[in-house]
Amino acid sequence: MKTTSVSFYITTLFLFHFFIMGAQTAAKYTISGYVGEKGSKESLPGVNIYVPKLKLGAVSNNYGFYTLTLPADSIDLMVTFVGYKTQLFKLDLHKNVQLDIPLESSIDLKEVEVSADKLERISDEVQMSKIDLPVEQIKNLPALLGEKDVLKAIQLLPGVQKGSEGSSGIYVRGGGPDQNLIILDDATVYNATHLFGFFSLFNGDALKSVELTKGGFPARFGGRLSSVIEMQMKDGDKQKYHAEVGIGIISSRFTIDGPILKDKASFLISARRTYIDVLAQPIIRSQTNGVKTGYYFYDLNAKLNYVLDYKNKLYLSGYFGKDKFYLEDHVHSDYQNDASLSWGNATGTLRWNHLINEKIFSNVSLIFTDFLFGIQDKATFPNGFYDLKYYSGIRDYSIKSDIDYSPNPKHFIKGGILATYHYFRPSALVSQSSNASDNMSRKTNIDAYETAIYVEDDFKIDDKWRVSGGARLSNFNVRTKSYVNPEPRISFRYLLRPDLSVKVCYSTMNQYLHLLSNSGFGLPTDLWVPATDRIKPQQSQQVALGLAKDLKIKEAAFMVSLEGYYKKSKNIIGYKEGASFLNIDPTEGSTDFTYEDIVTSGNAESYGAEFFFQKKFGKLTGWVGYTLSWTWLQFDELNFGNRFPARYDRRHDFSIVGIYKLSDRISLSATWVYGTGNAITLPLSSYQAGEQNPYPFKGAPGYTNSQTVNDYGEKNSFRMAPYHRFDIAIQFHKHSKKYERIFELGAYNAYNRHNPFFYYTEYDANTNQTKLKQVSLFPIIPSISWTWKF
Repeated sequence: MKTTSVSFYITTLFLFHFFIMGAQTAAKYTISGYVGEKGSKESLPGVNIYVPKLKLGAVSNNYGFYTLTLPADSIDLMVTFVGYKTQLFKLDLHKNVQLDIPLESSIDLKEVEVSADKLERISDEVQMSKIDLPVEQIKNLPALLGEKDVLKAIQLLPGVQKGSEGSSGIYVRGGGPDQNLIILDDATVYNATHLFGFFSLFNGDALKSVELTKGGFPARFGGRLSSVIEMQMKDGDKQKYHAEVGIGIISSRFTIDGPILKDKASFLISARRTYIDVLAQPIIRSQTNGVKTGYYFYDLNAKLNYVLDYKNKLYLSGYFGKDKFYLEDHVHSDYQNDASLSWGNATGTLRWNHLINEKIFSNVSLIFTDFLFGIQDKATFPNGFYDLKYYSGIRDYSIKSDIDYSPNPKHFIKGGILATYHYFRPSALVSQSSNASDNMSRKTNIDAYETAIYVEDDFKIDDKWRVSGGARLSNFNVRTKSYVNPEPRISFRYLLRPDLSVKVCYSTMNQYLHLLSNSGFGLPTDLWVPATDRIKPQQSQQVALGLAKDLKIKEAAFMVSLEGYYKKSKNIIGYKEGASFLNIDPTEGSTDFTYEDIVTSGNAESYGAEFFFQKKFGKLTGWVGYTLSWTWLQFDELNFGNRFPARYDRRHDFSIVGIYKLSDRISLSATWVYGTGNAITLPLSSYQAGEQNPYPFKGAPGYTNSQTVNDYGEKNSFRMAPYHRFDIAIQFHKHSKKYERIFELGAYNAYNRHNPFFYYTEYDANTNQTKLKQVSLFPIIPSISWTWKF
C-alpha cells in the first residue's frame, strides 16, 4: 500500500510539472489583474472575463484575481457579473497588460438579465453538481421568525434533504451532517447551528459568496464524503464607512465596515445576539420565585485586510459564537445552585496572497478552529457542596498553500498542500464534592495529524470537449496507525449544441473524522472522534451523469439541469443499540477512552435523480427543484444485519422558490416545500414479561417483576406523514439620501400545516388500545423585522 501511494505521489508531481513546462510554450501575451467593486474595491470572485472573437475566457478566483493569455491581436474584452453592469474593453495586445477592472453595481434588472445571458452559461461549465447562491437572494427569502439562514436556503436545493421541523441540519445525497465540509474563509466549522439546530450561525450581512458542491468534487477539496459548502466573508469598503442595523423578534444585529487607510486597508465587524432571555426574565422570575434561567446565542464576525503592495495582500478574519442555557438558583438561604449547558465555535484565518507573476497566483493560510461543548453544575448546601464539569470538543491548527496557474486559456491548473493537527477532547469529566472519596477526574485527549497534496487541471480540449482532472493524496496519523489514500477525480463535458451539454464525473473521497450521534437533531452532544487503528476512515465513491441546458424565453434566461447519481460509502459508524455519549467512560482500572467499544460500522448506498430549473436575473428570480432518491444503510450488528432505510431517506423532495420585485419599494418572496416523511422505528406490538415466582400460593400471580416489552420489528420501517409548508414575506424599501430602510412582514407555515416532529404511543384504558400520537412543533408563525442601511 505504501509503495503504491509513493508511486502515486511521484506521478502526480511529475504530471503537474509536465503540464506547467509543456504549457509555457503556447503563451503569447497575458492580460491579468484584479476585479473589484467600484468605489468600495471589494474583491469579486466568480467574475467572467471573455473574448467573444476567440470564444475564450477566464473566471476571477476567490480573491478577485484573473489571468488570460492570448495570441497577439486586437481584441474586445467583455466582463460580466451578476448584479453589475457589463464592462467592455478594447485592447491592442502586443505586450503583457495589467488591467484592474472596477465593476459598477446595476439596479437595471433588465440590463443585468441581458448581460448575464451572454456569459452565465451552465452548459459550458465542466463542473457538475455545483450551485452558487447569491447572498442577496438568501436575504430576501422568508424565514423562521425572520432570521435569514444560509443553511435553510441550501435545504431548498435539489439533492439536499432537510432534517427535522425547523432544523438547519442538511443531508446531501444520502450523507449525514458530519459528511458536509463547511468552510468559512478557509476555516472548517464543525457545529454550524444555534438553538439545537433551529438556526445556523452564519450571518448573511457578513458574507460575500455562498457555494454548494454536491459531487464531481475538485481535488482541492477533501476530508468529507457528501458536500462542500464554501463561504467567503466580505472584505470591507476601502473608501467609505457603511453600517447596517437589524431588529427582529428574537435577535438584533449590526454590521459596520470601512477604511482604515483609504485604498490600503479596511475592516468589517458584524455581530448578532438574541434577547429572549432578557425580555423573558421578569416573567420567569415571577413564576419561579426569583430563580434566574434563560438561553441566548451570539455571533461575531470580524475581518481586516491590508494591501502591502500590488503583489502582496494580507487578510485576517475570524468568527466567534456561543450558545448558552443557564440556571441560577440563589433564592434559598441553605441551598444554591448554578448550572449551564453551553457550546460554541471559534475560527481564525491569516492569509497571504502573493502574485508570483502575471500567470501564477499563490495563497498561504494559517488556520485555527475550535468547537467546545460543556456542562457545568455547581451546588452548595448545609452539609457540603459538589461541582461537576463535563467537556468535549475538537481543535485544529492548519497550514495550507495553494497555487493557481493559467498558462493559456485552455488550461487552469491548481495545486497545493495542507497539513492539520487535530486535538480531540471526546470526554473530560471533573467532579469535586465535600466528600473527597467521590472526587474524580477523567480526561481523554487524542492527537492526530492530517496532510494532503493535490493537483487539478481544467482543460479545454476543443470547442466541444472539456475535462477537469485531478488527484489528491491524503494521509492521516493517529496513535500508531497511519492511513494513506489516493483520491482520483475526473469530470467531462461534451457540448451537444451551443446551449446543451452532457456531463459525467467520478470522485473518490476519504473522511478521517466521525460524528457519534443518536439524536438526529444535530445536538451539541454529538461527539467528533477520529478514525483509529480499530475504527477505519469513511470512504465513498460517487459517479454522476447529467444534462445542462441554457434556456432563453423571450428576454428571460433560465438554467436547467438534470442529474442522476450513485454513491457507495463504507465504514460509516453509529452507536450500538442502546448506547450514547453518556456510556462513554474509561474501562475499570484504565484511563483509555473506549468509544470504540460502543460503536459499530457499516455501509451506505444512495442513488437518485435531481432536477433544477433556475432563474437568477430579472424582476422574478428563484428556482424549482425536485429530488427522487433512495438511501440505504447496512450494519452487521443492527437490524439483524439486514439493510434498512436511513432516517432521512426521502423518496420525493420538492421545492419552489420565488422572489418578485414589484418596484424599487416593494418585493415579494415565497417558498413551498414538500417531502416524503422520515423513516422511523416504532413498536409494532407489546407484551408483559417477568420472572417466574418459585413459591406460588393460591391467588398469587405466577410471575413477578412484570414489565412491558415492545417488539419493534424492522428498523426504520414506519414512515412519518409527508412534510409540506408554505412561507411568504413582503419587504417595503424606503430610500433616502442618508439611509435605506427595509420593513419586512412574513409568515412561516402560512397555511398552518401540522407537520410531525415526532411520534409516541399511548395506552387508552377506555378502548383498551394503544394509540399513535403525533407531536407538531411550529404552527403558523408571523414575523416582523426592520433593517437600516447607512
